Amino acid sequence: MNQNVIDNETQEKLDAFIKQEEGDSNDYKGLLAKFITLVAVGMSLFHLYAAYSIVPTQQLRVIHVALVLFLVFLSFPIAARFKNRLMIWDVLFALGSVAIAYYILGGGDDFMDRNTAPNSTDVLIGIGLILLILESVRRTNGMVLVTVTVLFLLYALFGNYLPAPWTHKGYGLDRLVGYMYMTLEGIYGTAVDVSATLIILFTIFGAFLQFTGAGKFFIDFSFAAMGGKSSGVGRTIVMSSFLLGGPSGSGVATTVTVGSVAAPMLDKVGYEKNAAGGLLAAGGLGAIISPPVLGAAAFLIADFLKISYLDVLLMATIPTILFYLGLFVMVEIDVRKYGMKSIQFSSAETAWQLTKKYWFHFFSLISIVVFMLMGFSPVMSVFWATVVSALSSMLREDTAIIPWAWFKGKEPILKGLYNSNLTKALASGSTGVLAIAATCAGAGLIVGTVTLTGLGLKFSSIVIQYAGGSLLLTTIFTALVVWVVGLAVPVTASYIICAVIAAPALINLGVPAFAAHMFIFYYAVLSEVSPPTALSPFAAAAICKGNPYKTTLQTWKYVAPAILVPFMFVLDKSGVSLLLMGSTTALEQADWMQIAWVSFTAVVGIICLAGGLQGWFIEKTKIFERVIMVVSGVALAYPSTEADLIGFIGFGLVLVTQTITHFKLNPRSS
Repeated sequence: MNQNVIDNETQEKLDAFIKQEEGDSNDYKGLLAKFITLVAVGMSLFHLYAAYSIVPTQQLRVIHVALVLFLVFLSFPIAARFKNRLMIWDVLFALGSVAIAYYILGGGDDFMDRNTAPNSTDVLIGIGLILLILESVRRTNGMVLVTVTVLFLLYALFGNYLPAPWTHKGYGLDRLVGYMYMTLEGIYGTAVDVSATLIILFTIFGAFLQFTGAGKFFIDFSFAAMGGKSSGVGRTIVMSSFLLGGPSGSGVATTVTVGSVAAPMLDKVGYEKNAAGGLLAAGGLGAIISPPVLGAAAFLIADFLKISYLDVLLMATIPTILFYLGLFVMVEIDVRKYGMKSIQFSSAETAWQLTKKYWFHFFSLISIVVFMLMGFSPVMSVFWATVVSALSSMLREDTAIIPWAWFKGKEPILKGLYNSNLTKALASGSTGVLAIAATCAGAGLIVGTVTLTGLGLKFSSIVIQYAGGSLLLTTIFTALVVWVVGLAVPVTASYIICAVIAAPALINLGVPAFAAHMFIFYYAVLSEVSPPTALSPFAAAAICKGNPYKTTLQTWKYVAPAILVPFMFVLDKSGVSLLLMGSTTALEQADWMQIAWVSFTAVVGIICLAGGLQGWFIEKTKIFERVIMVVSGVALAYPSTEADLIGFIGFGLVLVTQTITHFKLNPRSS
């Protein structure tokens, strides 16, 4: 397999995109770097302990936020000119975060009991905490999310001055502050609960997979499995994106990792630069919607709906298959469209040889689901999956998370342990969650405002009113709202905001709650394809030397077949078949013929859209064929007998005309 070939200038651009997603952290040296590493390791160990043992809910959430804020202020500069310099205010902010946590935990039950009538000290401490959270969000995510959060807080304070239907009775500063941090509804609400349990544990698990060599193995295996042929390069990217993206849950990281290896191959076989970047970005985007991990928002779905995380994985199964099916169809068309050269790429080892050596990486990847099927909770499942990943890595010297030499006494005990992949994985697990955890804390302020003021119900009634009670129009309006919000804030924040203000509109029109939340989740993910949050396409453009905006358009082309899938499980009750009825319990009484039929229509619809958008099917399509295929794809995405009939007739017609064209152009094949 080809090795990573990226020039320094491109690498700097890629680092910038990754930092934009994860935050531009300091790069300290010496004792300070060791101190932050040890704090991060301690944070990961605490959360692993909390997963296995029992830590009271309030204590866990408060300590989690304190540790996050402490590390954010030490790791992220207040401004670019202070990068890699620890300033006195950073230390004060970090210590202040710990002091506030001590104040909250030291207050006992009396502290939470007086949330409706906090004293002056409570209010001052609460204001301090809110300001620290806003600053942590600014350092990790930028000003846009801070601005959005502040607007929600201002709505809570001054919404009584707004005209109907936006008005509410108004809340004073003491009531708002008390609600936000002296209850488990605001800052320490659902978002932080999920961040303190599932998100950080899955981040630690992903770090263990990374530092045990699982990521490299998945890429190597994908390239070897596809035989190294030019026609298989696109398929390889799709497959490796899925295998690598599942545990990472990061679209940008997956795009960069796969792209750094695959970009030269895409160029050699004849991919146009922007199309190559679009394919890489689309594959990376799939990382956020792919089991067994999905993106951080998926954990929030489980908590919002009070359902098992296994049920969320279940719901994501068919949509994920359809997403990658769309990509596979696209790349198969690409082979014909770009007249790909017949080039053989050599692979150091076959897929079977790699599997014999590193089979345990596959088990590490699926072990979460295995444990959940055995009856373990999601938290315990990911805990034991992390343990399995660590222990199985010790089967080979080149994957060992603790070097074999350390056990043989060939390395100093403390230095060897500090330099081991175990320490790196534990530290990376905590530092990798900081941006998301800060987002969750900031989102808690938004959710608290929505809950306190009843904004969700108000927004729901307004949307339904504008849509005239039409489910189709309400769904379109909701998709647009999610998309617009997603342009400004990350996926996690976008989902949280829209789940509390937009989901009620769909639910009030009879859409099952799980379908409404999955719809919002998918559109929050898809909004990542649009500037200014189109980090994956921009990173892919840097790798492939393409135009960022043209690459973004190409990415849209590759993911477009998947854009209509969420509409299928919202517009009609039969559509929830694509979500496997939303739970393992409901699935037991499900109509499997209906599931098969809805899935089949979705597959054909995706094929139609892929062919229509590419301008190729069996051969290059004529204008009328493209139009028919796009119309047929849209029709098949609408769950009704009449729409299905129109879709299948259109597909059949194009299939006939394309077959005739193929035989005319290739008489020997007849």
